[in-house]
Amino acid sequence: MTAAGGRRLRGFSTHLVLVMILITLPTIGLISALDYRQVEENLIAEENRLWEQTERSVIQSLCLMDAGLNLFDCTLDGQMQEAFVPVLAEYRRAGGDPEEMDLAGIKEHLGEGMDVYVINESGVIEYTTYQPDMGLDFRHMPDFYDRITEIRLGDTFTADRIVAEPASGRLRKYAYMPSPDHRYLFELGLVCSSVETNRFDPKYLALKDDLVPLNPALKEIRIFDCYGRLVNATESESPADPAAVDLVARAVYEEKQSRTLADPAAGRIIRYILVDISAAGSPSDVSRVVELTYSTAPLDARLTQMLLTHILLALSAGLVACCIAVPVSRQITRPVQDIVDDVDTIARGDLDHPIRISAGAEFIRLEESIGAMVDSLKESIRRLRASKETARDYSTRLEDLVRERTVDLEESNRAANLFLDIMVHDINNANTIAIGYTRFLVDALEGERREMAEKMLSRLEQSSAITRCVATFRQAVESESTLTRVDLDRVIRSEIANHPAARIRYEGQPFAVLADDLLSEVFANLIGNAVKFGDPAVEIAVRVEDHGEDILVSVEDTGPGIPDEMKQRLFTRFGGGENEMSGLGLGLYICRMLITRYGGWIRAEDRVEGHPEEGAAVRFSLRKVWEG
Repeated sequence: MTAAGGRRLRGFSTHLVLVMILITLPTIGLISALDYRQVEENLIAEENRLWEQTERSVIQSLCLMDAGLNLFDCTLDGQMQEAFVPVLAEYRRAGGDPEEMDLAGIKEHLGEGMDVYVINESGVIEYTTYQPDMGLDFRHMPDFYDRITEIRLGDTFTADRIVAEPASGRLRKYAYMPSPDHRYLFELGLVCSSVETNRFDPKYLALKDDLVPLNPALKEIRIFDCYGRLVNATESESPADPAAVDLVARAVYEEKQSRTLADPAAGRIIRYILVDISAAGSPSDVSRVVELTYSTAPLDARLTQMLLTHILLALSAGLVACCIAVPVSRQITRPVQDIVDDVDTIARGDLDHPIRISAGAEFIRLEESIGAMVDSLKESIRRLRASKETARDYSTRLEDLVRERTVDLEESNRAANLFLDIMVHDINNANTIAIGYTRFLVDALEGERREMAEKMLSRLEQSSAITRCVATFRQAVESESTLTRVDLDRVIRSEIANHPAARIRYEGQPFAVLADDLLSEVFANLIGNAVKFGDPAVEIAVRVEDHGEDILVSVEDTGPGIPDEMKQRLFTRFGGGENEMSGLGLGLYICRMLITRYGGWIRAEDRVEGHPEEGAAVRFSLRKVWEG
């Protein structure tokens, strides 16, 4: 279907399909997005639960390993306490000077698996049979230093836990005994035999092998001691550097708070967990910090797979919805299309074409409404035709009547113009003769009779002025001449010459303006009013100023001035009023009409601003004609 402007319009069926698709597709997309979000949350929660289970298993395993090691640990306490007897005897023999002690002899007496350490008051191993620990300063381990200082100042034997050496990874049992003078602390270190080590050493490798199958995301397990040093977990690993400290593991131990480090670029998450297996009374803290490295790749793969599955399902559902929307929309719009076809037939002029009845209450009501509209249209057409005939007859009679009235009006206008021409001509001739005789009487009479003659002369002159204004007004109304170039200087000088007795000062320049022959009437009225309403000594000034596109003309006098309340209505028809200024109305109205016709403006002002009693000023503008 094409609109009147040539724009192709979509059918209602197409719009309905689009609406159904626009509703269905976002709904399917929203449902898919919400379902994916739920699946995503479930997978992440499942992954977190698996991590929690893995961490609980690690903690339980380390606690069980430590419990088994502690059972073996206690069996060595008596042996360690007896071993201090020769150490104390040698200290007494050396006179309390560790430098004089035969530590090598003591080691030989105690056996190759036993080493002797002498720790001074500063917490430094000053003498030992195990050279790698010579000079070891325990002040770098504040908690351990405080504990051994407390033992040195006491009087009792203290057994320590079996710990792994950072350098070699061997298990060693330590015990402490203060010197009698409390200046030194003796330490014995018993290296566990290989049989004992194999039997009681924590099997961290087995721990990793047991947990990885249960959690595929677990990639690495590392164990750190309380100082952040990596514990050699298996024989396959090389000995750890005692000076190498994992700062994160150390911080986890000190803060007693687990940490999680994410590395999205590498696709891994590292968890640090503190396993507190410290024993009260033991100088060494055998607590462990476990580092678990998880890979996010399995979870990401599952999320990606679920996302693709949801996208495919959403696309499939959208395609099915589009396929269903087309036949459904056609079924819904078929009755509407039938009605449109019937209405088109009626619109082509077949008003008797019936509207097909469809199923559905709404369509039945629509069809009944269209039928009623067609019946009303038939009646309206019948009435319109009747009205058209009536209007045609009335129009014919009206044209004849207008034609007759126009002829009468033109005849009346011609008669009125004839009477006006006769009246103006004859009255003006009579006034001219009467004025001449009256002036002769004014010169011939004296006293009261002369005053009466002067009044009569004034009235006759006023009558002559009115007649002239009427003639000018008629000429201005009926004039159809176009505006032309007029010499403003010549017009002003010519009008000043008509008042030889008046004191007129002209300040002008030779400008040409856009006007016609009636421009002189403007100056005749303005100068005439200034002479008429001023005393014999009145002074009149005519100024012409250049204002670019316009010429500003001012006619000023030193007469009685114009009250402020009269300035606004002075240029309206009969706006002069009935006071001593009466008579200004018609002449100034003609001035405004002419100036407006010339494209300018006119207004009355005080000659001296704010002092109306010092004279009046009438200013108006005219459009300048450029020479060239």
